[in-house]
Amino acid sequence: MSRSVVSGRRPGMVRRALRGWSLALVVFAGASMFAPGMARADDWGCQVLLCLSNPGGPEQYSACVPPIEKLWRALRHGDPFPICDFGAGGSQGAFATNTFASGSYCREDLLHWGGSEQSELLCGATAAINVDIDNQLYSRVWWGVAGAGSTITEFYGGGSVQVPYDPLQSAAVFLQRTEQQSSFGVGGQ
Repeated sequence: MSRSVVSGRRPGMVRRALRGWSLALVVFAGASMFAPGMARADDWGCQVLLCLSNPGGPEQYSACVPPIEKLWRALRHGDPFPICDFGAGGSQGAFATNTFASGSYCREDLLHWGGSEQSELLCGATAAINVDIDNQLYSRVWWGVAGAGSTITEFYGGGSVQVPYDPLQSAAVFLQRTEQQSSFGVGGQ
């Protein structure tokens, strides 16, 4: 089951965005089945890109579940991230990249102490997929969160007021906050 974090948007905008995504997914699926010269339903890379860019999470719509589950399996086995060839006149600024998570690349709320002596900074996700559209961060999907198949979607596209952050900076913020809490705990006793 996926969980989705899509905060910072007005309810009307959310409804319009979801209706737009629903319509886009139906048009994409329908066109891909009946128009052989266009993106096809078996064009896995394009399906993955479309599903990952959904503000409601990559598996919100049933049509996205099979290609996204296939993606999780492939990435867990070390296979390369699929690509989408938009063809002639296609968008050169739409792509997705998978970055494996670690103590130095993570969401701050997924960082925790672990290892044999609880002294190693770890991330509670396997990786993050950053989706760029028009060369701008559109969404980020953290996958492998608290077990197989669990995701967190951050949406930065049209209508979102959520501000993108750099996952490379989360460890510094986490450590600073931990240090402040330790100092407060020691001084407050």
